[in-house]
Amino acid sequence: MHKLQFLIFASLLAVAASPASALYKCKDSKGKTYYTDRPPAECAGKEMDVLSTQGTVVKKREAALTPEQQAARDAEEKRKKEEEALAKEEKRKNQALLNTYANVKDIEDGRQRALKQSEDAAKEIEKRIALAQKHAMALAAEKEFYVKKPMPKKLQDDVRNNEIDLKTQQDALQAKKKELGEINAKYDEDKQRYLEITGAKPKAAPAAKK
Repeated sequence: MHKLQFLIFASLLAVAASPASALYKCKDSKGKTYYTDRPPAECAGKEMDVLSTQGTVVKKREAALTPEQQAARDAEEKRKKEEEALAKEEKRKNQALLNTYANVKDIEDGRQRALKQSEDAAKEIEKRIALAQKHAMALAAEKEFYVKKPMPKKLQDDVRNNEIDLKTQQDALQAKKKELGEINAKYDEDKQRYLEITGAKPKAAPAAKK
């Protein structure tokens, strides 16, 4: 029997005699193989196999990683977690979309409702702007009486407050106009994703009458 085979056989016999123990196999930095009943100091940080009493590998301990290898592994794990999170979020959005709309017509109906709501709100703002402008004209006429004498504080406050109100309403109107574009973009995106998820085909636009 070769010496190496004898050592392995002897080690296995020792392990078999002590059920609670295990056999460790590893190579040191010089390539020397060890079979011991406890992790040998010579293999610290090296790859190591834990063998059963029958000599089969039941567990493998990887070698210690270099700082560069550890950084690469951490980066890869982070990338995988980010991809999993993105995939999970995408799945959630898709399911929410399917729960919201039964078909493409539902999406278009939702678009029209949202647009009408925004347009109605814009019309109300325009009415307030018209009132503020009308009030500004009345205040300007009243100011004519005080060209050569001090303007009453109440009139000064009314002019300033009306200017602030007018500016606020004009800003709100611009926001509503911007909102119309955002609504269309949102429903365009929902429609495109819905078509991709369901495999449905968009209806062709009706042919123009000659």
